[in-house]
Amino acid sequence: MTPSVIRPRPLADGVELFPARTPTLPPATHTNSYALGTRDVLLVEPATPYDDERRAWVEWARALPARGRRPVAIVLTHHHPDHTGGAEFLGRELGLPVWAHRATAARVGTHLVARLLEPGESIVLDGPAPQRWDVLLTPGHAPGHLCLHEAASGTLVVGDMVASVGTIVVDPWDGDMAEYLRQLERLAALDAAVALPAHGEPVETPARLFRHYVAHRLVREAKVAAALAGAGPDGATLEALVPVVYDDTPAAAWGLARWSLEAHLVKLERDGRARRGGAGWTPV
Repeated sequence: MTPSVIRPRPLADGVELFPARTPTLPPATHTNSYALGTRDVLLVEPATPYDDERRAWVEWARALPARGRRPVAIVLTHHHPDHTGGAEFLGRELGLPVWAHRATAARVGTHLVARLLEPGESIVLDGPAPQRWDVLLTPGHAPGHLCLHEAASGTLVVGDMVASVGTIVVDPWDGDMAEYLRQLERLAALDAAVALPAHGEPVETPARLFRHYVAHRLVREAKVAAALAGAGPDGATLEALVPVVYDDTPAAAWGLARWSLEAHLVKLERDGRARRGGAGWTPV
């Protein structure tokens, strides 16, 4: 096992990392689960659909009580398969309820979710060092995406808002580019000490990364607008725009880039700067 997937790995008092192999987007290969709490424990991201990884996950969870930590629930940050692939199995195997936002529950099946987490509520975990995790609704990547913030320690569980390996795709179906940028700015304003992403290593002083993501997206948006203007009054198709807008990206990644391109175009359309029609998109 490589150092990047050593598990379980304590990160701080009452915070433990357990990466599991998942069918996620490359270059990521794993999705991070977290055990939060010094006695009462939330298990965040029941991600893996693979039998061997599920067995390892169950062993990890079942070993926690021997260290004085008692799992009380499994939390979904959002509905994407590389975050929920083990939710039903792991919940049943461990006898734990699954908690999620209502928009996530609607997508994974309301039968699976025992408690709907509401934005603004707090989850208090009793223990030698009690923790209070504030529930933040952060849509943009996914409609019901949740982050968890423990203000006392400055710890922020961020799911798929950012990653320290690979990138975050904002697609035109689940995603909303404008909302995603707003939520990144909101997270930056928290000035957290550390962000715990679903993919990659913990991020120290994450406000810089959040703002870097915003700046990167706005540069890409300007490139989309320029490419569209350069296409003339007849506009252009997504297929024609991708090589121009993503000329700095390997062609092998253009399939995913097409999704983000369309999400940018939808944002420009809502901003009154682009129009969809006929075979493609035209500038306004």
